[in-house]
Amino acid sequence: MKPAVPLARRSNTLSSSLGLGEKLFASSDERRFATAIEDGLEAVEAGLLSQMHYADEIADATSRYLLDAGGKRVRPVLTLLAAQLGDGNNPQVITAAQAVEITHLASLYHDDVMDEAQMRRGVPSAQSVWGNSVAILTGDLLFARASKLVASLGERAISLQANTFERLCLGQLHETIGPRAGEDPVAHYLQVLADKTGSLIATAAEVGVIFANASEDYVIPVRTFGEKIGVAFQLVDDIIDLSDKTEVTGKTAGTDLRAGVSTLPLLYLRELAKTDSDADDLLRRIERDVTTAFYGEADEADLSAAIAELRDHAVTARTLAEAHRWSSEAVEALAPLPDGPVKKALTRFADSIVERSN
Repeated sequence: MKPAVPLARRSNTLSSSLGLGEKLFASSDERRFATAIEDGLEAVEAGLLSQMHYADEIADATSRYLLDAGGKRVRPVLTLLAAQLGDGNNPQVITAAQAVEITHLASLYHDDVMDEAQMRRGVPSAQSVWGNSVAILTGDLLFARASKLVASLGERAISLQANTFERLCLGQLHETIGPRAGEDPVAHYLQVLADKTGSLIATAAEVGVIFANASEDYVIPVRTFGEKIGVAFQLVDDIIDLSDKTEVTGKTAGTDLRAGVSTLPLLYLRELAKTDSDADDLLRRIERDVTTAFYGEADEADLSAAIAELRDHAVTARTLAEAHRWSSEAVEALAPLPDGPVKKALTRFADSIVERSN
């Protein structure tokens, strides 16, 4: 007997996952399209609950930990959306959507170890509960489970999964090492985002086209859309990281900065500090306070004030403009797709990404 799908997953999929309201789909054809996505995600969710069940009691608990914690299932929804360009929710599409989401979940376990994150999806991160070794091995188990699903889809899926996994690893490696001597830090950072986030979102959309037997002419447009919207998504996260609305974000303002992560606003500030004394002063204060915070010696008021100043600085507005640019380019990539609910939904999703920062 398959596990029951949580009721929270059965409604408002397009609204909760992609920021799309019901008014977007006014016609009867568009409402049938929305229903198809809802039905498809219910099948995906049931499959996830089944696929991530292990006979081993420890593996079962750790692997289902982040799945049970929630998540918007953006990647499977994109797979299902793209599939509507072809045959729709056939068994291969559902399997591909499950594989993409399990790959994403696996990467979260590893990311939290690398970043020493304490929280994920509103709960303590896996490594803070079980330790680094268990978190890493759980991620490995999920990557293996995703690979088994992908193998059932054939050689093209295996190659696509391998290429995506390679980019995920390269993105994490390059983020860890940092830019090489003479390399533009901003360009390096954007490439890390394209590899770590954009590549898997691109794959999510691409497998929808492939396994729904849609036109091959749609593969490059949806792949390009996915990668670019993934970068835009992360750039907006850089802005949200500075927000003092902890009741909304669930995080302390400047969580990434406090962890020593150089987000785009900080990279822009470093660039500006070379010629602007005020920017240089703010940069020095942030770096001083972050360093002392690492040793538990920071003045929280000083650090919070510096983060607030960065939040209101022109470099953060510049980051938002860059996010808008990536989002606009994502929409432009959709030009070869036929007019209809798929294109409409993807365009609205791109808009909703940058609206999150408001």
